[in-house]
Formats: sequence, C-alpha cells, structure tokens
Amino acid sequence: MKKMLAVLLCVGMTVGLLSGCGKSGKQEKKDDVTTITIWHDKEDAVAEALQEELEKLEPEVHVVLEKKSDLTEALKVVGNDPKAAPDMYFFAHDKIGVYAEMGILAPITDIIPKEELNDYMDMTLEAATYKGDIYQLPIYYETLLFMYNRLYMTDEEVPKTTEELYAYMKENTQGGHYGFVEQHSTPYYAAGWIYGFGGYLINADGEPGLDCDETIQALKYHKKFVDLMPGETEYATVNTLFNEGKAHATIAGPWLIPTVKASGMDVGVAAMPIIDETGNPISPYTGVQGIQVLKYAAENKSEAVEKVLRQLMEPDIGVKLAQASGCAPANEKCYEMEEVTSDDVVMAMKETAENAVPMPNIPEMDVMWTVTGNLLTDVNMSGKDINESVKKAQKEAEQLIENMK
Repeated sequence: MKKMLAVLLCVGMTVGLLSGCGKSGKQEKKDDVTTITIWHDKEDAVAEALQEELEKLEPEVHVVLEKKSDLTEALKVVGNDPKAAPDMYFFAHDKIGVYAEMGILAPITDIIPKEELNDYMDMTLEAATYKGDIYQLPIYYETLLFMYNRLYMTDEEVPKTTEELYAYMKENTQGGHYGFVEQHSTPYYAAGWIYGFGGYLINADGEPGLDCDETIQALKYHKKFVDLMPGETEYATVNTLFNEGKAHATIAGPWLIPTVKASGMDVGVAAMPIIDETGNPISPYTGVQGIQVLKYAAENKSEAVEKVLRQLMEPDIGVKLAQASGCAPANEKCYEMEEVTSDDVVMAMKETAENAVPMPNIPEMDVMWTVTGNLLTDVNMSGKDINESVKKAQKEAEQLIENMK
C-alpha cells in the first residue's frame, strides 16, 4: 500500500502536466458569493437536474458543474493541489478508498452529523464507508436488471429461477437467436453469479476469493449458461443482439433502456432469477453515485460546502433524477412519492438492490478487475480447467496486491 500511495502522491506533484484542468479549488469570494466547483462525468439529464437544484443556493453560493471525462485520473494528479482541484466531485463510490488513502478527501460526517443520514438506504451508506468513515453523500444507485423483449417473452414466461432460465435458453437458442445473453466474461456482470453462490472477488480485508469453494461452484454452474451464448460477449455485441431482437432477454444496466425503447422494443424488467442451488438470487454489484468533498474545500469553504450537501439531501433531487434519467434514489423518503413508485425501472432496481453487493471501494479492487477478467476469459472462452485457472488467478491477485504494499 505504501508503494502505491507513494506513486499516487508523486504523480500528484506533477500538476503542471494538467495545467488548465479544472477550476481553482481555492476560496473564491466576490460580494459575499462563494463559488463551489464540482467535477462530474454524468449524462446531460443528470447534470441538468443537479444544476437546477443547486441554483437554489444563489446568490450566496454559486455552483459550477464541470464535466470531466477523465475524472478519476485527473483527481489522482491534481487532488492535492487546491489551485487545480475541484471543491467536490460527483462520481461512483468505488474509488473512495484510493482518494482517502491519498489524503485528499474529508469524511462527509465532518460536515453533516451521522445521525442526519438515517433516511439513506443502508446499502448506500455501506458503499460510502471506508475504514469506518463515510466519505460520500449518496444521491442515487444503479444495479443491473433482468430485461426481456415482450415480443418473445411474455410477463408470465419470465424465469423465476436459473433452471427455468436455462430451460428457456435451450428451447429458444437456435437459428441465430438466443434465449438469453449477457457479458458473461466481464467481471462486473459475472459477479452476480459469484455472489449468488456466496463467493466473492475480494473481501473487506483486501483478500481475493477467486479460489474459494463458492466461487469455483459459481464458475462451474454458470458455464452451462455460457455455452448457450455467443462467444463474443463484449458490451456492443450483447446489447446489439438484444436491441435488434436476436436475443430474448439479457442482464444489463438501466442505461440500456432508453436505447431499446427508441428502437421500438416493448421492454420488460423483472427481479433477478433465484439460483436453484443456493436459494439466493443472482446478486450483482451496485454502484452508488454521490458527492464527495475534497479536504481543502471542507476546511476552507465549510459553510458553502454544507449548504451544497444539505440541498442535495432534499428528497426533491432524488425525484427529479428518477424522472429525468431513471435513477434510483438513495434517500428512502423518495419511495413515499408516487413519481418514484410508479417507475417500473426504478422499483426493479430497488428490488434488486435488496440483494445487490456494493462494489468494493478499497484500492486493491483495481487489481481484481483485470485478474478476474483474465480468469473468466480462460474459463468461459478458452475452455481451460476451472480448478487450475482459479489457482493461477488467485496467486496472481495475491502477488499484485502484495506489490501495492
């Protein structure tokens, strides 16, 4: 870990490489107006809803939302320089550990008392927590969804269990059509099967679990489904098959829904199938989107930062985001409102989230994406022995993590 942090901190000193990146994070006051700069990487609908909500703080606080396509890497470089870094950033929770170890983040509870966060879903607060401190104010979350094309699969035919799904696949996979497709060799998607068996990619202590019995069982069981899917499983292939009506069902993120609806599809969403062998549903990762505060801003713009946080704690923003982009609010109060409960996609995500697993936010997780991806390719696409492959992958992950310390 020390070696990794030394590299990150050294990179942070080379801010000249990114001169011109971002607005100044230092105190900006003019006529009692404080400017708060927030970096984000969100789609226009989300950014517009946030901007509209934060404009309510005018004239005392002026919020500038700045879109950054390279947000995570830029923060590693300029996070320790208040002249180049933002005051806050809006992003998923999974990089919290990296930035907390760099020392650039302030816990949200330094500004908002913990007891005032009781209206937030437990899962979202768990995702926002690193080494006992809450570093993110959750705003909304995303999970994968079971989607189906009603042209081929009626609501009554939606599989309740994985064995029902397998039977449907066997009956309907022929002639260039597939009963079900997914990105089976991408860790983010395969994780749902692994966690549904009680396995894991990495635990809270930074220990890989690729060779644990439950992970091995999941890989072996999942393989029979993989054998009924196309060999190419990257994002574009899978989503194109579903969008063009060549696949009856898929597991995908809510971001796919606008595309398939635009193509004229009558798309349905449903709960994840129960895995017959375990009694647990497919349990995918969930990503919690929210706002994090850089330490300099927390110390030097505390009043303005608190006003921004409190404005985003209002249930109104969750409702706006649900309506604008199908986001599932992190604030439980939003689910008392008809505008949210009437949205099938949002409510399907809420149901899935009851068993979803927050993506690990520890720095060691960066290693696991690559190692697990290689493992899945070996097992699912190259036909290599599962037992030997997991041993190799586990050893590689452990070595890479040791090198980070």
